Amino acid sequence: MSEKKEPGVWQGFKAFLMRGNVVDLAVAVVIGAAFTNVVNAVVKGVINPLVGAFGTKNLDHYSSCLKAPCEMKNGEAVKGIPIMWGSVLSATLSFVITAAVVYFLMVLPMAKYLARQAARKAEKEGTREVIEVTELEVLQQIRDALVAQRGAGTGEAGPGGGTAQDERPGPETGPPGGGAR
Repeated sequence: MSEKKEPGVWQGFKAFLMRGNVVDLAVAVVIGAAFTNVVNAVVKGVINPLVGAFGTKNLDHYSSCLKAPCEMKNGEAVKGIPIMWGSVLSATLSFVITAAVVYFLMVLPMAKYLARQAARKAEKEGTREVIEVTELEVLQQIRDALVAQRGAGTGEAGPGGGTAQDERPGPETGPPGGGAR
């Protein structure tokens, strides 16, 4: 009786790590973390100062008081109920900037590249079809030319297989009805 040996835990773990999608996912997480730092720097260095031209530079300071009056000490609400909508705005801007950079610098160029590749492939396939159609047309023209040559050399063939001269009445045949005068 032969024993079927199942792969061990170590072999399964190695197979899991060697899958392409695991490596791709790890790279995506690392790039995403690094990209988050870039986006946060853009928000803090560019967006917040632009917003600060109309108010404060730190969006986290924008707030409204739900139950007036609001008093804050050391970042904590002592009196009232503050709504910190500035931090929500900052996170939203960060998300929109991240999405825009990913779309315009990664997704859109890749989509254009893939579209060009597909167009080249379709163009090659279209060229093959045109060549095939052209060859078929040339063969038909050759056939028609050969038929025309054959017909011109022996006279045009009539319906009975003879020539057109064979069907015309000649001088040796008299008028219909026969009989001579």
